Amino acid sequence: MATQKRWRFAPLPPHGVIADYETCGIHPILAQILYQRGFTDPTEAQAFLRGESSLGDPFKLKGMAAAVARIRTAIKRREVIIVYGDFDADGVTSTALLVSVLRALGANVREYIPDRVDEGYGLNDAALIALAKAGAKLVITVDCGIRSLHEVETGIRAGLDMIVTDHHSVGLEIPRATAVINPKQAGCKGEPMLAGVGVTFKLASALIKAAIQQDRWQPTITPDDLLDLVALGTVADLVPLDRPENRALVAGGLARLREAKRPGVRALLDAAGLAPDKVDTTAIGFILAPRINAAGRLRHARLAYELLISDDPLFLSERAKQLSDLNEERQRLTRQMHDFARTHAGLDVLERGTAVPLIFAADADFIQGIVGLVAGRLTEEFYRPSIVVHYDAEKGESHGSCRSIAEFDITAALDQCADLLIRHGGHAQAAGFAIHNDNLPHFREHMMGIAEASLRGLTLQPSLAIDADIPLAAADGALYEALQLLQPCGNSMTVPILSSRRLKVLEARGVGKDNAHLKLSFTDGKLIRHGIAFRMGERAEGLPPLIDLAYELVLNEWNGNQRLEFIIQDIRPSE
Repeated sequence: MATQKRWRFAPLPPHGVIADYETCGIHPILAQILYQRGFTDPTEAQAFLRGESSLGDPFKLKGMAAAVARIRTAIKRREVIIVYGDFDADGVTSTALLVSVLRALGANVREYIPDRVDEGYGLNDAALIALAKAGAKLVITVDCGIRSLHEVETGIRAGLDMIVTDHHSVGLEIPRATAVINPKQAGCKGEPMLAGVGVTFKLASALIKAAIQQDRWQPTITPDDLLDLVALGTVADLVPLDRPENRALVAGGLARLREAKRPGVRALLDAAGLAPDKVDTTAIGFILAPRINAAGRLRHARLAYELLISDDPLFLSERAKQLSDLNEERQRLTRQMHDFARTHAGLDVLERGTAVPLIFAADADFIQGIVGLVAGRLTEEFYRPSIVVHYDAEKGESHGSCRSIAEFDITAALDQCADLLIRHGGHAQAAGFAIHNDNLPHFREHMMGIAEASLRGLTLQPSLAIDADIPLAAADGALYEALQLLQPCGNSMTVPILSSRRLKVLEARGVGKDNAHLKLSFTDGKLIRHGIAFRMGERAEGLPPLIDLAYELVLNEWNGNQRLEFIIQDIRPSE
């Protein structure tokens, strides 16, 4: 049984404020939402809706000038350059982006993406030593490396120059590299909340700019050509889209994705049965990015990288089909592992009302590429920080993934256990680590203690932010069109959640595989509306006659017909 949500209604704006927005032509409910999200000046709100923000100068990022100078030297000397990536969508798009630009600039460049199981996240000593022996002179990390102090030193001792580009949380020390580009490091003037691919885009833009200005290079590739990859990685990595620069990058990237000029993107859309003009942030998050991620989770991320970098139609068609098949397998395995993890961690105690500070499950049967998804599901279901570990008895080293709640910074907690870990890193809500098996019991005990101390006395209950409580009649086509002005939506600029109260249930039935989802018809006494509640199929029986609904308003198109539909986020009995 999932944890019940607490509805949190945003306060109404002061009297008379909405009228000021309406004079700017902004729908009153949209005006209310904008005000609540911090756009308290109607003119600024209007500028935000129009996307009136420019991309900052890439050379404002600390370390950029040094990185560009070293890379340009490597290109002129024909040195072997390695773009060292990561195996998730952010890392794969970063790798494809930078390799594409370096090739266009005439670089002798190769990619290196570590194997999730054999090598784990980030830089590793053996790979760097092998790359140096094979003739590499410069390694550029993308979406990784900021916490790889030891590994960067290993690379330097092996004769490599190291450039680190990353966006993850910065540790107590910065790697001793030729250049470090991370907008979160002290003294950096750039947008601090870029995705890894956003940071890589900055580097690529700086390289293109330098080549045009200093070499009079005639561009065969432009920053705009790269925005489709930037949008894929940015949305997939859940960076905040209320930041003007991220919003501009994703908006521009969506326009490129809808053109589907990149052959690999076109093949991926065809395999998914998705028309290019239907691509939005939801399509990226639930259709495209999972297929890219599936490669690294179950096979090797190189499969997805090659899709994004190739232009061979036959190869791309086969590869896109392979990624779709892998994604289906990933979905099946995630469901199985989630059920197993619930039992393994003894989560029935939560259902009896006994609180635990943190969910911890470690087992050899957990698939390393899926532990993060399982941890995410456990956190979503029980609203507790979750750690799921693939235990590898043969290697003596295990790999775990963490997901957390708003009240608990999981990376800060890992920092307190750093002496027990081989390596770790991530964000406040999501992180990963490697650990020697002998340390696993101590680590579990320590993390439980940290969570217990940090969360003691708090009521741990997920909240659902309601942007506007409205009559059912107000949820009409005009409101839907107004809310579209908030797009692109994503993390920190979420799709608005609306609520309507005292609705009579007309029909409730389970749909989908195993009746996992709930199909609902309801009325306010005048209007009849329809909605779908994903993963709430068990609630088809026993709904009260009058309910309150929290929902997203969407436009459903089928056989040329359009109908407003409600994506239901929560249901509660009416008072």
